This record gives sequence, structure tokens and C-alpha cells, in this order.
Amino acid sequence: MVDNSDNKMGMGTYLTPQEAQEFHKLFVSGFIGFTVIAIIAHFLVWSWRPWLG
Repeated sequence: MVDNSDNKMGMGTYLTPQEAQEFHKLFVSGFIGFTVIAIIAHFLVWSWRPWLG
């Protein structure tokens, strides 16, 4: 018999709901930061050597 009294989310995870929310917030902010840097890098490369146009 499995005892799920520790409030862990789902099977195979070791995060509490609060830890999962914190991880998700950090993951999303990191992804947004990476995307912004990638957009700026693409714009700078395109302004240096346009590949369309």
C-alpha cells in the first residue's frame, strides 16, 4: 500500500506544489530571457548581413 500523505505532485516527482510553482516561475522567466536574447542576436546579425531581402 502506498502512502501519499506527503503532498507530492503526481507519480515520479519529488516536488511539493509550492516547489513546482517556484520551479515553473523560474523556468518561464529563463525561457523568456533566452528568447529575448535570441531575438536581439538575430536582429543584430540580420542588420549586419541580411539573409532575406
